[in-house]
Amino acid sequence: MTPVPGTGGFGLRDLGLRVYGPSLLYALGLGAIMPVIALSALDAGASVSASALVVTLVGVGSLVMNVPAALLTSRFGERVSMIVAAAVAAVAMVAAIVSPNLWVLSSAVLLVGMAGSVFNLARQSYLAEAVPAYFRARAMSTLGGTLRIGAFVGPFLSAAVMVPLGLAGAYWVGFVAMAGAAVVGFAVPDLPARAGGTGTTTVVRAASGAPAGAPRPESMRRIAREHARTYATVGIGVFVLAAVRATRNVVLPLWSDHLGLDATMAAVVYGISAAVDVIVFYPAGHVMDRFGRIYSAVPCLLLLGVALALLPLAADVQALAWVGALMGFGNGLGTGIVMTLGADYAPAHARPQFLGIWRLLTDAGMMAGPVALSAVTAVATLGAGIFVVAAAAFVGTGVFAYFLPRSRD
Repeated sequence: MTPVPGTGGFGLRDLGLRVYGPSLLYALGLGAIMPVIALSALDAGASVSASALVVTLVGVGSLVMNVPAALLTSRFGERVSMIVAAAVAAVAMVAAIVSPNLWVLSSAVLLVGMAGSVFNLARQSYLAEAVPAYFRARAMSTLGGTLRIGAFVGPFLSAAVMVPLGLAGAYWVGFVAMAGAAVVGFAVPDLPARAGGTGTTTVVRAASGAPAGAPRPESMRRIAREHARTYATVGIGVFVLAAVRATRNVVLPLWSDHLGLDATMAAVVYGISAAVDVIVFYPAGHVMDRFGRIYSAVPCLLLLGVALALLPLAADVQALAWVGALMGFGNGLGTGIVMTLGADYAPAHARPQFLGIWRLLTDAGMMAGPVALSAVTAVATLGAGIFVVAAAAFVGTGVFAYFLPRSRD
């Protein structure tokens, strides 16, 4: 296969569907099954609370697999890891379709999360290596845009297929999408391997598929020590951003219910927020590349915090729709920021290892946000819980404002 083009005149056309195609298909597959996992668990005999736990297994699988994913990607290379992860996810879809009981279904959902961890890390590491630094944010924000498009379209595809096939139809959509991602992955260009210390590139690959001279897996601990300051500063901002984003997906439906809106109107409000989010993904990347990462990260968290603070004040559907649009705009301004910052700070000689820990921070944040909201709501009110998350967003804004560079360099 031909290597990814060099830096001269680099543009999205140099990546195209060969690189973004697998990501879009994977996002479609995941988006297709996410709305029906809880319903499948109920169908398998789970209680309401247990079905909610089954849904969280996607995140649990991703969280526990982040460090092993880094070791696997370092050992076998990004392209091979993406192909295998997508194939494993396709197998998990089949297991969910034929699952005879709740345990098999739960195992399949957990496997989807674990495969997603490998796929996402390998995809991020691939782009970080394949794209020149001056174009990195636009490439990452476009990747984030494909994920949003997939998550938006996937449920509609599964809804259409579920008409004749029932709940299994969603998993069939997931299977076709994941299998398609694995197949298209074979068309992804090989990465050039950096020659040690020379600054030049070659297309030599080790027999395993990893770059020649790739770091040994034991370097994970060393990378964690060497970059502890980055994880403890910018990493905290990334943790908070992930927590706020995950909570955003929860509070809009919950406040819609608090206002007494029916499911259709709640979906419309959420859809408006998602649509605004998708619209601004490429401009966000352009801002990051043109002016610097701080001009995306700070407005993103600041607007999310403002929108969350305004949400408990929304007393009708119009106000809720405006707040939802503000949330979508703020979140869209940060499209790809977590992946871009990870690629910026990752050492070239041990990128998968660094990103494995980076993703561990983000996944932990995604788990922590809804848990914190739930804890505060249990002892106070939903409004109080939302205000606490808004306060965390403002703290994260301060972290980014203080620690991120003021220039694009």
